[in-house]
Amino acid sequence: MLKRSFLAAAALMSAVADANSARVPVLLELFTSEGCSSCPPADRLLEVLDQKQPIAGADLIVLSEHVDYWNHLGWRDPFSSAQYSARQKQYNGSNSDGVYTPQLVVDGRFRFVGSDEREAVSTVQKAIREPKIPITISNVAHDGQEVRARIELPAPDQSFRNKRAELYLAIADNRAESHVARGENAGHALAHVAVARVLKQVATIPLDSATAKDIAVTLQPGTGAGGSRIVAFIQDPTSGHVLGVAARRL
Repeated sequence: MLKRSFLAAAALMSAVADANSARVPVLLELFTSEGCSSCPPADRLLEVLDQKQPIAGADLIVLSEHVDYWNHLGWRDPFSSAQYSARQKQYNGSNSDGVYTPQLVVDGRFRFVGSDEREAVSTVQKAIREPKIPITISNVAHDGQEVRARIELPAPDQSFRNKRAELYLAIADNRAESHVARGENAGHALAHVAVARVLKQVATIPLDSATAKDIAVTLQPGTGAGGSRIVAFIQDPTSGHVLGVAARRL
């Protein structure tokens, strides 16, 4: 009850905020697995954050990245990939104890247990105070198994000059469901939001001038059966900090 009340309070704060005020985009990456009994509460929290947008001043852009290191324990997560396991390990570096599920990573800067509502609200409030580079996604076309888009960034302010960043593009299913037959969640129907099906570094870009890139990515079969979204973000290759992020529905 306490956690639900805390999130409800955050939603109330968001509701009474100025409707015309700009929201700062924040990237939330949830590392999760259908083989982990602790993960469904984090999956539900991510859904609330995605759909309700309860934190004042924040535009929450979420990705559910399913790791594969639970797959040998009775249930193979159909959305899992070794790529997302490797990405999580990159975030945690040499700290072998830091890799666990569910784990939420906010803007590539902050890491904590993915079902912790209080920490999620507190961390996002920190993240919106960080400088961000705005990203525009336009000319989006979805043709069969290919998605094309134009990604544009303005010339950044002085705090980003003389730096380079990695530009990533993700395609995620808006919603996905599974009926788990084995493992820790055996017998349960699980639902997920913003399930990453493609996550690709598409360019390395300088941050001392405006940038425009035309991008094309190939989708996996079955991607987007219930609708999907495109997420573009730029990330500091050294620190892993997300310097800007944007999303659009396909």
